[in-house]
Amino acid sequence: MPIYEFECERCGRRFEELVSDRGVPVPCPDCGSARVLRLQSSVSPPARLPRGAKVRDSEARRREREAARSERIAAARRSRGKS
Repeated sequence: MPIYEFECERCGRRFEELVSDRGVPVPCPDCGSARVLRLQSSVSPPARLPRGAKVRDSEARRREREAARSERIAAARRSRGKS
């Protein structure tokens, strides 16, 4: 369910509401008026990922796996070259 931002035409209050169906009227939480306008909301950027010890540890393991793979490929090429 998306969160929409609304503004009441009667009292001018701005509020946000979870709305499952766009056809359902949303009353103002202050005055109860059904005359509300849905406003254009800005999109928030994605949250940054945490850079904790676990993330750094998994990145180090990935680099080790890539280095080991590169060495295996290089060794296989060297052994083919000697034949």
